[in-house]
Amino acid sequence: MIRTHGLSKRFGKVVAVDGLDLEVDEGDVYGFLGPNGSGKTTTVRMLLGLVLATSGTVELLGRQMPKHAGRVLPEVGALVEGPAAYAGMSGRANLALMDAMGAGGTRRDRAGRIDDALDRVGLGGIDRRPVRAYSLGMRQRLGLAAALIRRPRLLVLDEPTNGLDPQGIREIRDLLTELNRDGTTVFLSSHLLAEVEQLCDRVGVLDRGRLVVQDQLDALRGPTGRLRIRTPDVARARGLLDGRIEGIDVQELLVRHDDPATLNRLLVEGGVRVELLAPEHRTLEDVVLEATGAGDDRVPR
Repeated sequence: MIRTHGLSKRFGKVVAVDGLDLEVDEGDVYGFLGPNGSGKTTTVRMLLGLVLATSGTVELLGRQMPKHAGRVLPEVGALVEGPAAYAGMSGRANLALMDAMGAGGTRRDRAGRIDDALDRVGLGGIDRRPVRAYSLGMRQRLGLAAALIRRPRLLVLDEPTNGLDPQGIREIRDLLTELNRDGTTVFLSSHLLAEVEQLCDRVGVLDRGRLVVQDQLDALRGPTGRLRIRTPDVARARGLLDGRIEGIDVQELLVRHDDPATLNRLLVEGGVRVELLAPEHRTLEDVVLEATGAGDDRVPR
């Protein structure tokens, strides 16, 4: 669905994107992560032909961009750097204008596409107020509706949940999951680790314009080699495991041990009540911190 090779962009002496090799397959929900200023939005704009690359190549849907933009973009829905709309027109009128510029069919067909897009993003009861009267969350939903109106094969989204409350974020996450299940490939650029971790199956991490991680999320969140033990008998467990404990949190211990069965037997025979014994896995935050070497001021939240 998306392939780039050596993709780079310079603005004068500033290298915004440096030798990017993206691989997004059909059916992926791909999370594109990175600290603010890492080059994510510049990359998205190059994918869509909105900014010309300094060097390298871009392919969308198997065709080179921006050379074949006219054939590719009708099958791509996009939301980049916030929704664009005519402030004096209603949301429905904005969608009607966008649809008329790109899709065919009868007036009834166009009205059906608009109704479907608005329903899917939670704006089905939208009135005739102008967009200037919308909240930020409503504007974001309208932008997503515009991306969906042509029922695209590929969705390219830049911070799609910006301005939404927790309920709205969950609704959009459920919508993207449904769209993916129905065959739409999703490329999601975000700085929200929790959003990506809950939604995506494949992840790329950008740092200072360079792609430092690209893999399946399950592979990245592999075991750390430590075991999590939850017990109300923390003091007794500490006495049995002296020297092996690497972390303590209320009723949970982190222990370095090679054999869970042996460890469990040791605890039980020592009179420790074991409520949980399971491998510890890396979090996406661990992966990003390790890959970027970021301090607290550069960790995506």
